Amino acid sequence: MQRKNLTEVTEFIFLGFSRFHEHQITLFAVFLILYTLTLAGNAIIVTIIHIDCHLHMPIYFFLSILASETVYTLVTIPRMLSSLIAQNQPISLAGCTTQVFFFVTLVINNRFLLTVMGYDHHVAICNPLRYALIMSKRVCVQLMCGAFSTGLAMAAVQVTSIFTLPFCHRVVGHFFCDILPVIKLSRIDTTVNEIINFVVSLSVILVPMGLVFISYVLFISTILNTASAEGQKKVFAICASHLTMVMVHYSCASTDYLKPKSENSVEQDLLLSVTFTIITPLLNCAVYSLRNKKVKDSLRRAVGRNIS
Repeated sequence: MQRKNLTEVTEFIFLGFSRFHEHQITLFAVFLILYTLTLAGNAIIVTIIHIDCHLHMPIYFFLSILASETVYTLVTIPRMLSSLIAQNQPISLAGCTTQVFFFVTLVINNRFLLTVMGYDHHVAICNPLRYALIMSKRVCVQLMCGAFSTGLAMAAVQVTSIFTLPFCHRVVGHFFCDILPVIKLSRIDTTVNEIINFVVSLSVILVPMGLVFISYVLFISTILNTASAEGQKKVFAICASHLTMVMVHYSCASTDYLKPKSENSVEQDLLLSVTFTIITPLLNCAVYSLRNKKVKDSLRRAVGRNIS
């Protein structure tokens, strides 16, 4: 009876950055520049890895997938930019469901790809003679499909738990349909839904993060016991970019999705989401890729061919 008496909501309106009304044009310009740099940088990385045979290795295969999957930002950022110019643009219930599904799928897939890249480092350092056999093309494709399938399954669970709720409010206190802001729109008790969301979020953060940690413990112990001081320095330099991306990604994800409900604040949620959707993909390009010597050398060769 309670569900029947509630007014059915068929579309939502994003609150977004309306509380920063006097700065919206500035925010639009800054976000547009950052987003353009992100798309351009990652497009260059995918192209370079595809055309340069020197980069046809497992780690760069995963890096190209990671770079190409910045497409998940297409689900959120263009609408955010348009809302900074024209406010109160509605999104349908179906559109909101689709946005959550693709965003969660690709973010979780991204997370497990970082884990797979950590495993690749582990194999390269701990089993260099068997690296080509262990990280064969077939295995790489299987790992990629496994990461994507996990993202699909977890997204299906979360979307089902959220969008079976009856919604009584139309205003989303965010700039896209994220999980927690959408759950808040229901007036009925959402404890079960929040528990499901928390368990899924916890598992897709702790499991890949734990696997990365194990990989690093194993290969750090290996290089400390076998490599020279110069070799240790070289290995740590190679792994530094990956570790930076892992730390940024999981610190943002943990703070955003695992913090107590009582600690939620609109400003904090917006800042974390901007970091997660704009800054992190840009860091993927700047930190993980353009600091990589082989990628930079390949880029120089490509530019040199075009100039000549």
